[in-house]
Amino acid sequence: MNWLNDIVSVLNDYLWSYILIIMLVGLGLWFTVRTGAVQLRCLGEMFRLVSEGAGAKPRKGHISTFQAFCVSTASRVGVGNIAGIAIAVASGGPGAVFWMWVIATIGAATGFVESTLAQIYKVPKKGGGFVGGPAYYIGNVLKSPFFASVFAVLISVTYGLIFNSVQANTISLSVKTTFGLDPAVTGAAAAALTALVIFGGLTRIARVVGIMVPFMAGAYLLVALTVTLMNITMVPQVLATIVRAAFDFDAVLGAGIGAALMTGIKRGLFSNEAGMGAVPNAAATADATHPVKQGLVQALGVYFDTLFVCTASAMLVLLTPGWSDTGRTGIELIQQTLTGQLGGWTNLFMTVTVLFFAFSSIIGNYFYGEINMDFICRHPAAIWIFRAFVVAMVYLGSVASLSLVWNLADLFMALMAMVNLIAIALLGRFAYAALNDYLGQKHAGVRDPEFDPAVLGDHTGVVAWPRRREEEIDQH
Repeated sequence: MNWLNDIVSVLNDYLWSYILIIMLVGLGLWFTVRTGAVQLRCLGEMFRLVSEGAGAKPRKGHISTFQAFCVSTASRVGVGNIAGIAIAVASGGPGAVFWMWVIATIGAATGFVESTLAQIYKVPKKGGGFVGGPAYYIGNVLKSPFFASVFAVLISVTYGLIFNSVQANTISLSVKTTFGLDPAVTGAAAAALTALVIFGGLTRIARVVGIMVPFMAGAYLLVALTVTLMNITMVPQVLATIVRAAFDFDAVLGAGIGAALMTGIKRGLFSNEAGMGAVPNAAATADATHPVKQGLVQALGVYFDTLFVCTASAMLVLLTPGWSDTGRTGIELIQQTLTGQLGGWTNLFMTVTVLFFAFSSIIGNYFYGEINMDFICRHPAAIWIFRAFVVAMVYLGSVASLSLVWNLADLFMALMAMVNLIAIALLGRFAYAALNDYLGQKHAGVRDPEFDPAVLGDHTGVVAWPRRREEEIDQH
């Protein structure tokens, strides 16, 4: 199968190095202009909405805005935020971190648009709650059932099956390295825990990740903050190095032409998932009074992933003198750094962190698959069969070699992103209209704006929002 792996690798290099980067960065800049840099001017409102949602109790059968934020964060924040960032710094130099920040800022606008669209065009789910995402707005608004089905199949296979097998593989390898446990045993335990959560449905998943995400991310950020404070005098120098290396022509040439720029952009795009079409599936499930609320919350998720978690990993590396001379990269570089800074106990801490990050990603990835399985086939047996496949892939991923599977996942994700990016480019005007309505109500003194689809002008595909102004006209 080496020949197939080689072909897939060549396709991935072409798609990710040229087509997708142009599409993602170009649309991110376009959305930034069209929304008036919503990701910057509404930053305060983003934090307010997340803190407000954290204390809110959703209606029975529904998912709160904060729980939807945690589900998307669970999928975004994985082992790549630790090992992947260390690899990026080692291969692209400190300047790669700066370009990660830039791409997160640009991507937040894309994240806002796609998540707002997912909220506008969500549909009620049998038994309570909502589902939605690219498959729904492609099929119901753009009237393209073929591409809607293509997207639904791609994301269900990529996230629900392939990515989960990779995450399970990471768990088994980490446990074997630290405790010497047979991957088959770890795989069986991971599969059993996965089944326990996913067979409980979307609301149970939301509750589980609503607990796991704040805990795991908080613990990791606390350790990174401790290391930063221990080396606080070095922080200004490190930050200056990051910015200088991003624009230092000689430094870029030394690492290979454009290495810092390309590494930072690719790592940022892989990490925050803005524009990929995955996060809108979580955004659509939230029970919000206005679509823009969840759009803003998910835009903040892009910042959280890159500016907080990814930067924390980068600082762990860059604050350690001689990090570039160790010859190590990935999770080994992070573990060596922490051991030198805080002691040997951090090896166990990193193993537990990897377990939490990877398992939460499994749950978040499955969440996306279930939502799209509901679009592909509404037969009650379909979702149970899909769940069984997910549990099986978690076990198989724990004991298998996954180089070809990982490359296929990258290819599927690239195709998925291209379909979604074209869709949100065509539908973006409806997200702009919703944003203008939300900000107009806020400026008028309305503390909790409510959405009326009349502001869109075109009601095609809108099924979950009552048309209040038209109802008022009819009553008169």
